[in-house]
This record gives sequence, structure tokens and C-alpha cells, in this order.
Amino acid sequence: MQKNIYLFVFILLIAFGKSFAQKQNTNSKITKDLPMANLSVDDRRKFDYYFYEAMNAKTANKYDSAIDYLKYCLAIDSTNATVYYELGSYFNSLNNKNKALDYYRKASAYDGNNFYFNMAYASLCLDFKQYSDAIEQFEKLLANNPDNSELYIYLSEAYRMDGDLQKAISTLDKLEQIIGLVEKISIQKYQLYTMLKQENRAFAEIQKYIDKYPSEIKYQILLGNLYMQAGKMKEAYMVYSKAKAIDPEDPYLISSIAEYYEQTNNKEAAEEELHLALVSPKMDIDTKLAVLAQYVGSLQQNRQDTQVANVLFDSLMIQHPQEPKLNLMYGNLLAMQTKKEEARVQYQIFAEANPTNPVGWEQLLSTTFPDSLDMSIKICKDAISYIPDQPQFYFYLGVSEYMKEDYTNALDALQKGVVYVDEENVALLSDFYGQIGDLYYHLEKLDSAFTTYDKALKYNPGNVGVLNNYSYFLSLAKKDLDKAERMSSMTVKAEPTNPTYLDTYGWVLFEQGAFTMAKIYIENAIKYSEEKKEEISSEVLEHYGDVLYKTDEPEKALEYWIKAKEKGDSKSKTLDKKIESKTYVAE
Repeated sequence: MQKNIYLFVFILLIAFGKSFAQKQNTNSKITKDLPMANLSVDDRRKFDYYFYEAMNAKTANKYDSAIDYLKYCLAIDSTNATVYYELGSYFNSLNNKNKALDYYRKASAYDGNNFYFNMAYASLCLDFKQYSDAIEQFEKLLANNPDNSELYIYLSEAYRMDGDLQKAISTLDKLEQIIGLVEKISIQKYQLYTMLKQENRAFAEIQKYIDKYPSEIKYQILLGNLYMQAGKMKEAYMVYSKAKAIDPEDPYLISSIAEYYEQTNNKEAAEEELHLALVSPKMDIDTKLAVLAQYVGSLQQNRQDTQVANVLFDSLMIQHPQEPKLNLMYGNLLAMQTKKEEARVQYQIFAEANPTNPVGWEQLLSTTFPDSLDMSIKICKDAISYIPDQPQFYFYLGVSEYMKEDYTNALDALQKGVVYVDEENVALLSDFYGQIGDLYYHLEKLDSAFTTYDKALKYNPGNVGVLNNYSYFLSLAKKDLDKAERMSSMTVKAEPTNPTYLDTYGWVLFEQGAFTMAKIYIENAIKYSEEKKEEISSEVLEHYGDVLYKTDEPEKALEYWIKAKEKGDSKSKTLDKKIESKTYVAE
């Protein structure tokens, strides 16, 4: 049972989905009495054929063909509700909600008795904030299906969203008459009464359960929590005291009382309550961990120092030295407190005790990457030795080796790992192939690099890291500069203050001969690096010197070439020649 009460959203989604962002024009509604088509035998045969082919194409995921067949069906019978419903479902899956709503409306108009057609239309009406239309549909559906409890929930939610809270409550009251007391419904009514500022009625909703189940401590705790949430601390304490008479060692009660003491600034009492819970032999380890998790969550929510929980963890670990999941949770707490080394010790214990569970290795890796590449490499190799089908460890192994400039081994790790990536995980596939493309480039296999970048962008056309590297390396090779400019411009549009992307775009423009525009972007790269207090690379400084020279500022250009040289990490083949000759020299 959750201690904190959130606003329950009761809209239960069905196959046709939900969610909408744009408002639909409803001025031209389809009336309910439009004539149905009276087809000839030949037209009926054609219609059945096209519809059958549409469903076959849909099953085979050939959606373009399915849509074409459905449109053929409409050309024969423009009043067929099922065709409109199928089209609505298709456009709904594409998130084209305007078209989906229009098709669902027509499906409902031509077959007003079909439950699914009306539900699809009504649900999208809610997303479009067309609440009166949604309410009309749900009321019609309820009239035909008075025992369908789901419809009461939909209708109540529509009333709530329309601002008619009293009707939302009365609808839930009717549902209660059919199915009896249900906790989620009562919580929703509690929320609605609270919104109406009818607190007595709100709390009475929970009191009903206490009256009916006086020995059930969870309802006492729930009421106490709601009182505390409403700031009624005196009432909360009275309820908790009654609950103690039922079971003083209930872990959720202890956690609630501890939170009560926290909120009333009695920290010593709060810790004492939790300590009693954690040493209780009546409470199993999982429940103790749940109590601790709730306590830490409460400290975070109230923006209090979470380190007060460390003593409780230490105490619990003395009692249960052979419980690795305790180490995992303690590690998470220490990591949250930015105590990486201490967290690493806890994660190591968990990982070694559960070597086939990727969570331990992942958390362990989070304490080392990218600060310690050698440790990261070891962790990834250890993880792979136990669970060789987890692609994330190959990825971080490859990246770590790449950062150490061990390009051959990095490429080997990534190529082995990419085969384990789920084909539906296009973002991860794109990242894998993007890294592989980088490695091919550094191994001077340019054609393989560019082909692999294309593959990465096929999976994720918006992968800005790949777009940036691909466009930059094309500019260095002086190949496909128009393509490089298009790709690089996408990165700048996505992250307009990213110094790396600005420098790349400026350099592509430089290679295209657009020196004035190039200067603007590389200047911004330096500006935002300084604002973010990031180190400016020798490469960017040299680029700025180059563009200054091309825009008739040779003295300032020399100044920046010298700055690039002073960085001591330049790999430029021409920088020394530029400084010596005080002239731009192309690579």
C-alpha cells in the first residue's frame, strides 16, 4: 500500500489507444441518420475482396498497401463504419490524431451501436478536450451497457476534466452501488471532494473502510497519511495511535509515524521508530528494506539530508550480513550522496553474489566510467564472462578502449556486442554503429566509416553525435560538403549552444568557402565554451585562427595559432607551418 496518495487517472486504455495534443474542428459533424450503401452483388464482391486484402496486408505489416485497399473499399461503400474504424486506428498509431478523430467520428456515426467504435471516438474526444462530445458518447455507451464498470470510470473522468466534479462523484457513487466499495474509487472520490474543498466528505470516504473493517490496520494508516498530507497533524497522530492498538509492529505504520515525526521536526523520535522496526524479529528483510526505501524517499521528497539513513543501513547490515540486496540498496543511497568509492564497495559485493544479474555490474560501472577507464574495462569483461548476451557491457567496453585509443580492441568489442542488440532498440543500434564508424575512421578505413555512419543514421536519423562526427570527417576529407552541411546544421538546431557542434558547423562552412559565416559559428563555439567553463581544444583554436586569416585578420589569426600550439595536444600537420610562415596552410 502506498503511503503517499497521488491523483489516480482512471482512464483505462483499450486497443485503439489514447493520448492527443491538438484540437479538432467539430463544426461539420456527421449526423446519425446518414443512409447506408445498398451495394450490388458485384460491388459487394469487390468490397469484400479489397477488405480481405487490407486485413492481410495489415497482418503482414504492409500498412501502405492496407491503406490503399481500405480506400478502395470507401470508393465502393463510403458508409462502411468498419473501414472508417480501421483507418482511424491506423492514423492513431501514427500519432496523426486529427485524421484518427475524424475517421472514428464517422465510424461512430455510421454504426452508433458498436461499442468499440464509440469508445475509440469518445477517448480521442477526451484528448482533444472535447469533453461534451466525450460525455455524450460515454452516456450513450452506459445506457446500452449499464453493467460495464469501466464506462463509469471513463464518464467520471470526462466530467472531472470538464470541471463538473459533482457529476464525477455521483457517477462513481453509481458505480459503487453496482460493485461495492473499491479502494481506488474511494481514493478518487477523496481527491474530488478535496478539490471541492469538502474535507469532511473526503475523509468520510476513507472512514467508511475503517467502519466496515475495524481490524484492518491499512485503512487506519491510509486515513492517517491523508490527514498528514492535508496538514492535519493532530488528527493524523490520533489515527496512528488507534492503529498502534491493532499492531504496533506493522512496518507501514512505523514508517508513517516516523514520517510524522520528521514533519513535526522530531528527528530523534523518527529515527527511534525506524530503529525499532529494523531490529524487530517479526519483520522480514524485504519489509525492512521497503521501510528504509520509504524513509529515504520521504527524506528526498522533503529535501532533507539522506545521510541520517546511513546509520540505519549500517545497523541493518550487522543483523543481515548475508543479504546482497541490502548492499545494492545501500550502494544506491551512497551513490546518491556522491560517495562513489563507498558505493562501489557495496555494488561489488552485490555483483559478486549475483553475477548473472546485470544490475550489479551496471551500478558498479556507474562508479567508474569515465573516471577510471581501466576499472571500467575490467568490470565490463567480468560482466561479459557471466552474461555474454548483454550488449551494454560490450558498448562500454568498446567506448572505454576507444577513449584509451586502443582502436582495434574497441572495434572488436563493439562488433561482438552489436549482434545482441534487440532490432527494436533502434537508439542503441544507432549508437553502436556510430561508435563503430568512429573507430573505422581512426583506423583510416574511411569508406567503411562513412558506410557505417549511414547505417547508424538509418536506425536513428536524429542521432546528433553521429551527425556531428560524420559531417566533420566528411569536411576533413573534403567530400560531400553539401551533405556534411545539412547534417551539421541539424546538430546546431538541436543544440544551439553546444561548442563542439558549433565548431563542426563552422568548419564545414569554412571548407565550403563561406568564411564570414564560419567565423560567426566558431566564435560562438569559443564563447559558449568560456561561458560553460569548458576547456577549448587546440583544434577549435586552430580553426578560429584559420577563419580569422581568411577574413583578413592575419595578426589575430597568428595569435590563435600560437594558443593552439601552447595547448600541447595538437595533432595538426600544418600548425607549425602556419606559425612559421604566418600564413594559412591547408591540410
